[in-house]
Amino acid sequence: QVQLVESGGGWVQAGGSLRLSCIASGSTFSMYAMGWFRQAPGKEREFVASITIAWSGGSTYHADSLKGRFTISRDNAKNTLYLQMSSLKPEDTAVYYCAASTGGRYYLPTSYYYWGQGTQVTVSS
Repeated sequence: QVQLVESGGGWVQAGGSLRLSCIASGSTFSMYAMGWFRQAPGKEREFVASITIAWSGGSTYHADSLKGRFTISRDNAKNTLYLQMSSLKPEDTAVYYCAASTGGRYYLPTSYYYWGQGTQVTVSS
């Protein structure tokens, strides 16, 4: 079992940057593929980025619309997942969730079994 706790959200002006963190506990973090999703009010949960486990290369995947602005990374020694967000836009406003996957298509929420409680990101124009 994995417990996930996100942090780093907040309020930022358009064009600014934030780095989200997700600390994992309770199980071997390095064994899980990890992902970031976001959900804006009235919208479905949306894939942001994912990263595979180390032995499979630590490959990263980002939503096409976010490439170049968002970067996912992980530090297995610190049991921490990161999401670096830059050039933020008001449409990036959402609750951001980290999640741990036990397999499946990396862009589907149903592939992730463990979820954090989310951290709010608000981008003002």
